[in-house]
Amino acid sequence: MKNKTVIPIGPFHPLQEEPEFFELVVEGEKVVDINVHLGYNHRGIEKIAESKTFDQMVFLVERICGICSTSHPIANCNAVEEIAGIEIPERAKYIRSIIGEMERLHSHLLWLGLAGHFIGYNTLWMWAWKYREPILELFEAVTGNRNHYAMMKPGGVLRDIKEEDIAPLLKGLNEVEKKIGMLTKAALDDPVLAARLKGVGVLSKEDAIAYCAVGPTARASGVDIDVRRDEPYAAYGLVDWQVITQEGGDVLAKTVVRLLECFESIKIIGQCLERLRKVRGEIAVKVKEIPPGEGIGHHEAPRGETFHYVRSDGSNTPVRLKVRAPTYVNLPTCKVTVPGESVADATLILASIDPCYCCTERIITINNKTGQRELRGEDLLRLCRKKTERIRRKLEK
Repeated sequence: MKNKTVIPIGPFHPLQEEPEFFELVVEGEKVVDINVHLGYNHRGIEKIAESKTFDQMVFLVERICGICSTSHPIANCNAVEEIAGIEIPERAKYIRSIIGEMERLHSHLLWLGLAGHFIGYNTLWMWAWKYREPILELFEAVTGNRNHYAMMKPGGVLRDIKEEDIAPLLKGLNEVEKKIGMLTKAALDDPVLAARLKGVGVLSKEDAIAYCAVGPTARASGVDIDVRRDEPYAAYGLVDWQVITQEGGDVLAKTVVRLLECFESIKIIGQCLERLRKVRGEIAVKVKEIPPGEGIGHHEAPRGETFHYVRSDGSNTPVRLKVRAPTYVNLPTCKVTVPGESVADATLILASIDPCYCCTERIITINNKTGQRELRGEDLLRLCRKKTERIRRKLEK
């Protein structure tokens, strides 16, 4: 690597919310290559699920991500309901979509604030998070929690949205819509912001398709995909809304997609709340048992398609849970978006996919000689402590 320098970013870095390690290969200020090292978060969610009942599994997968804490439960319930052949009540469909879209609002505003902070635009950061706060307060009023709402269960939802809650929700969303409109104008009309984001980290439509990108990352490159429309579930096929796309493929286009999606989310929530006033009945069907079989569930999370695979053997616990979070497929796009850009833009481009590394991480330990899985939890701890001691001794020299 003559005349080239490697700049490490992470695994702990102020512009990364979670530990991840990137190596930037640079020539001067220009990035010519990037290497991604995964493997700093190991929580064993998929394995733990095998010891939980199907109802308990929903609460477990809700902990995969704090920001998308209803995305995984919705996808998981969709998978379990496919195995059991369950059609949830219409009222439950509207409630699922309301919670899912409120989460999209708070997630996109959280990302917008962080994006402003990353480029030193702290006014945008404080505005976005200030106007995100009323959404969390609405969540708390309806579900009892600002995050981890515990609303989903196989067969429907756990809690109803009462008639007296609808008017405050509509009023709160109306106020939030005005504030998001102000933020959108401020962000899109700011020449400094446009100069900082336009043309940076371009992901072409062809590369987005080749890397199987999902969510705003794909839609900002002109890829017209959205699980809510393409494979309707919950109430998404019962209300009117539009899929937002842009053609630029740069960081600015990703910003525009997320901002405009907020207005579509408010439109969806408003329609669902109005339908709740007319649709009466149960919020869940009783699920006696889950038969043997396999099921897949999707949900268009704020970051893109969340995918869950569940296998049942007819007992009250799953045999296998497999989770694929959107960051898992969006992260490799950095191999084409970061090279050619400046070092200063690299972290911004990496953040533009709205990554969640805890959602993505998984580990399998395999013996290279035998090809067999061998290491247990205590073995991993032993090796970790051994390596830590080796590093400590090296630093003391």
